[in-house]
Amino acid sequence: MKDLIKDVLAFRDERNWKQYHDEKDLAISIVLEASELLENFQWKSSEEAKEKDMQNIKEEMADVLIYLIQLADKLGIDLKKEALAKMVKNREKYPVKSK
Repeated sequence: MKDLIKDVLAFRDERNWKQYHDEKDLAISIVLEASELLENFQWKSSEEAKEKDMQNIKEEMADVLIYLIQLADKLGIDLKKEALAKMVKNREKYPVKSK
């Protein structure tokens, strides 16, 4: 994860794009990329979408992650730490039901 974050931020910085990346615009970009991901499934079954659009699905998922990494950097958030903490909360909120 650290290598990915480093690479994403270096790519941004080499192009001097950080100046355009405020929190609001990064959050908007995450939603826009997620919508592009969703378009792959519109009017199709999941199986059809995977069969026809898998490469684009992968690329749109990567775009969401890239923008999320940049937003986390801007806000000083450790995504891995926060995701792990959220999983603890999720386990408490949604315990495994015994049969």
